[in-house]
Amino acid sequence: MNDTFASVPHRAARSEMLVGQASRWRYSLAALQSMIAARREQNRFRWDLKRISEANPHLIDDIGLTKRQAEEEIAKLPFWQR
Repeated sequence: MNDTFASVPHRAARSEMLVGQASRWRYSLAALQSMIAARREQNRFRWDLKRISEANPHLIDDIGLTKRQAEEEIAKLPFWQR
């Protein structure tokens, strides 16, 4: 007969745990989204650098990179984009 009242504090503690897990999940989801966005930005920069180095190699000096630095960044592109 007291079993129903005994479970109420456990439900409250359980709901607090779920809220904590949800906030951690949101944080990890936000971290994952920012990591993906950063990766896309790096990939876009490398792709643009490759395009510039092929079309107008003299512009690499204008952005403050040496030819070797540009080649190293382009080498970081996935093999199907090189």
